[in-house]
Amino acid sequence: MTRTDGYLLDNRRDEAGERFEAFATLFDPTTFRHLEGLGVGPGWRCWEVGAGGVSVVSWLAKKVGPTGKVVATDIDISRLTPAARPPVEARVHDVGAEEPPGEGFDLVHARLVLVHVPERERALRSMVKALRPGGRLLLEDADPALQPLLSPDEHGPEQQLANRLRHGFRSLLQRRGADLSYGRTLPRLLREAGLQQVEADAYFPLTSPACAALESATVRQIRADLVSAGIATDQEIDRHLANVAAGGMDLATAPMISAWGRKG
Repeated sequence: MTRTDGYLLDNRRDEAGERFEAFATLFDPTTFRHLEGLGVGPGWRCWEVGAGGVSVVSWLAKKVGPTGKVVATDIDISRLTPAARPPVEARVHDVGAEEPPGEGFDLVHARLVLVHVPERERALRSMVKALRPGGRLLLEDADPALQPLLSPDEHGPEQQLANRLRHGFRSLLQRRGADLSYGRTLPRLLREAGLQQVEADAYFPLTSPACAALESATVRQIRADLVSAGIATDQEIDRHLANVAAGGMDLATAPMISAWGRKG
């Protein structure tokens, strides 16, 4: 989800494309499994919130077909252009500040969005409001506080540096309004919003080439922020990026918690 008011990970940066590719590799299988379980199919009207990249939007478009609709929204839709053809409609939209882009949706989905939205309570109300009776909401968000380390097996100086930089990254996110314990609250929040048949699970990749690619792109994107905040020097960042590229560390992401429910 791109924000123009200080969000740390701007979609307009070159590294954002690398991040979206890594997210797709890491999390699309989990997301698609849940969407399949919810029964997404021909004729469905779907709202993809904070779409960012195109992988989920393109998957939904194939499922709903020409009789369906996929409304893909973000503050910056520049990376949605390749998918912006029927049945996909791309709209500039701030889920934390604006009314939903329609009502009567069969599905509303947001992945790795609300943790970054300071107005997340309003955003959640907006998404529930947009559902038709019987419509499904699938929220997937990280919980960095549940597993705060980049390298859970901290057995040497490379891992110690990695975890120090990850701690600094988390502090920068918090300063910009991110809730690093948000993922674990999703089942409760869906029940409190009146949804029925609420379930949840979590996915926690521990090591993979995509984890390393995500870390490299993220650190390069926020490099200036890390240095200006006094979290790391340029030399330390160079050393960390070299360690990541060498492939000798087990690098993890925060757990992604998926929660879903049905509007009564």
